[in-house]
Amino acid sequence: MFTGIVTAIGTIESAEQRGDLRVTVACPFDPDAIDIGASIACSGVCLTVVALGGTKGDARVVFDVSGETVSCTRPGMWSEGAKLNLETALKLGDELGGHLVTGHVDGVGQVVLARDEGGSRKLAFRISRELAPFVAPKGSITVDGVSLTVNDVRDRSDGTCDFAVNIIPHTAEVTTLGQLAEGDRVNLEIDVLARYLKRMQALAG
Repeated sequence: MFTGIVTAIGTIESAEQRGDLRVTVACPFDPDAIDIGASIACSGVCLTVVALGGTKGDARVVFDVSGETVSCTRPGMWSEGAKLNLETALKLGDELGGHLVTGHVDGVGQVVLARDEGGSRKLAFRISRELAPFVAPKGSITVDGVSLTVNDVRDRSDGTCDFAVNIIPHTAEVTTLGQLAEGDRVNLEIDVLARYLKRMQALAG
């Protein structure tokens, strides 16, 4: 489990096809504080650490990324040089600063608006008709691993919808969201509570 509070930005140093894709991520973590087999969310994708190297503040963390994961995440995400939002797994007793996040991507959305408003940046995303029922104003959603509050939802005639969020300067600085532009794609995870409510509603007829 995660909270959607990003603790570092990593850079894919190498991506090598070995059946699965083996990805090495350079990041400012301390490798001595990470165990082999630990879970780290990479732009919203829960991955298992399979190897470690480097030094404190200049770590190399290695993951195996399955073909299924590659197919379900945003295009270009696993390329050399790509930036990733990183979060280590939640521990009992940790502060829950965002919302409960599983690290399972439900779909890919597209940026349809990116503009500065006051000191913040407004982003709007278009999502599929399958995900649209799970997004609500003032609800939570995870965008590329970042826990955000939905400010506005606009349903579209084809069943898709656009939702908007505001990115404060701090979030823009410590995550990759500040670099998003119109047309970019992002990984999305809906709020787990919304998922269960939808299921209960379906079973109730």
